[in-house]
Formats: sequence, structure tokens, C-alpha cells
Amino acid sequence: MGSELAFARPDEQTLEVRLGGDWLLASARPSPADVARELEARPARRVRLSAPELTSWDSGLLTFVQAVGDECRSRAVALDRAGLPEGVQKLLALAEAVPEVHDARGVVRAPDWLAGLGTFALEQTRGGLDFLSFLGQVTLAFGRFVSMRARYQSRDLWLLVQQCGVEALPIVALISFLVGLILAFVGAVQLRQFGAQVYVADLVGLGMAREMGALMTGILMAGRTGAAFAAQLGTMRVNEEVDALQTLGISPIEYLVLPRVLALALMLPLLCLFADAIGILGGGVVGIGIFHIEPTQYFLRTIHRITLDDFLVGVAKSAVFGVLVALAGCLRGLRASGSASAVGQAATSAVVTGIVAIVCADGIFAVVTTALGI
Repeated sequence: MGSELAFARPDEQTLEVRLGGDWLLASARPSPADVARELEARPARRVRLSAPELTSWDSGLLTFVQAVGDECRSRAVALDRAGLPEGVQKLLALAEAVPEVHDARGVVRAPDWLAGLGTFALEQTRGGLDFLSFLGQVTLAFGRFVSMRARYQSRDLWLLVQQCGVEALPIVALISFLVGLILAFVGAVQLRQFGAQVYVADLVGLGMAREMGALMTGILMAGRTGAAFAAQLGTMRVNEEVDALQTLGISPIEYLVLPRVLALALMLPLLCLFADAIGILGGGVVGIGIFHIEPTQYFLRTIHRITLDDFLVGVAKSAVFGVLVALAGCLRGLRASGSASAVGQAATSAVVTGIVAIVCADGIFAVVTTALGI
């Protein structure tokens, strides 16, 4: 038996609402809007609720009665609930005993800036934990590589060595030449005021060997190779090729990530030495061609100023930068999901992450080498 709702007019100022049947949450019930429409059609000063034929009820009836009470209060109409069952009246009285806290039913929202700060902190925490987990997996894969138990394709490693090394020589040569040229020009302009422009050789040689060679090569490889790694692995992730490798029992870290990390870690030190030489040559073009330094004097000053420690610091930096760029590209690629747009986002994120990691690592190297007196 369903819910029943009927209206009666004992007198001109009273509207009687008669409830009958089953008033349960699980069943369809009349709406309080029916009472509102009846009041609009024929206004009354009092509404009387009665339940002469009510068979069963639960909180569905209480909700209806409260809604009718709200409607009556908004119209300044008195509500008489004496005709309801005693249990309904007691529950309604209990609910009304404690006043409702203002906006208690609303959602308590934190300020936008605080919510944004919390979201950012949670994202950074998850990202940091994700990176640590990924780094641990790569470390275990490297351990398997050392013990000759890693599963990867050796031809893929040599192909990656070619892509990260030989194919990157033109862009590295161009940028390194321009960086050396700029260093020499800016330094010589200042040193000429003191008649010491010959020391531009010291400036260019030391700057390229310790800092600019490794730094510029790392940033170039982050934009060139790190983005490529992210795009390749991101496409494989979106196409479910990575899932297929896992289904076959092949670790994607060993098969996909390990060769890329090894290739960049091996090639970046060589590219750094190449960049040092080209940068010193670019500085020589400015020093010899514009400021008329003798070629023999320029290169002798360079050889005298640069020590083996300077080259080793740059090479060590470049090896670390290579690992960071490879890790950033592979991590962002393997975490890509959804659609083709996710691949582009992964490539962009890999470049940004790689460059930030390089700059942070370079700062740490500067502090450590200064503390060690190198």
C-alpha cells in the first residue's frame, strides 16, 4: 500500500492534511509542494495534520512533516501536529529540542589559498615518494646489470648511445661555441679597462671546464633527449605496451629505463669534454680576432690555468646530470596516462624537472667542491 495524501476544509480558516498508507523512505511519497499548492489556491491560517489511516512510517514521514512545517512558517501559518501518532510527535520534539547550528548542513570550506597550499603540499609529497620509489627500482636494476642478470636488449643500448652521443654533437658544438664566445667577449670588455684582456683565456677556460661545459650540455640534453625519452615511454604507456611487458614478466625498468640511463651517463661526460674544447675555441676566436691576443699566448694561458681537477669536476657533474636527465624523462614518460595530450604533458614536465634537477645539483656541487677546496 502506497502513501496517501488528502485535503479537507473543516472551516474556512483551517486546512486539514490527512495522511494514510505507508510513509516509508523506500516507497514513493507525496511532495510537500502539494500542501504549498493547496495553500496558494485557498489560503488558511492553520494547517492540521492527521493520520487516521496511517499503517506504517519511518523517517520519510518525519522529513515530510518538517518540510510542511517550514512551508507553514514561511507563510505565517500555524501548524497543528496533534493528529499524528505519538511516536512521530516525540521524535519531532526531540529533533527540535536542540537548535540547529547555523550552516551546519553546509560544507565547511577552507580558504582558497589554504586549500591550494594543502593540495600543492600533498602533490609534492606524492611526487617525492614516487621519485624515491622509482629511484629504488632503477638502483636494483643497475645492481642486476652489474651482476649480468638484467634483461634488456644490447642493441637498444648501442642505438641509444648513438642517439645521445654522435647525433647530439652538432647542437652541442654550436651552443658551446656561442657560450665560449659570449664569455670571452663579456670578460674581455671588462678586463680591457685594466689592460688585462689576456686573462680572458683564464676566464673562458676555467668557466667552460668547471661550469658552463657541463651545465649547458646537461640543459641541452634535458630539452633534446629527456623530452624524447618521456615522449617515447609515454606513448608506450598510453598504447599499453608497458603493460604488455609486465604481463610477459619483463621489468619495464630493466628493459626500457636502464639502457637510457646508462646511455646518457656514458655519453654526457664525453659531450662535456667536447663542449669544453669547442667553448675554449670560441673564446679564442674573440680573444684572438677582436682583442688581438697572440694565439700562442691565448692557448698557453689556457693550458697553464686549467688543471686536471677542473676537468674532473666538470666530467663528474656531467655524469650526474646525465643520470638526472634520464631519470626525469623516464619517470615522466612511465607515469603518463590517458590520451595523446598526456604524452605532450609528460615531455614538457620532463624538461622542466630535468633542468631544475640540474641546477640544484650544480649548486650542491659548488658547495661541496668549495668545502673540499677543489
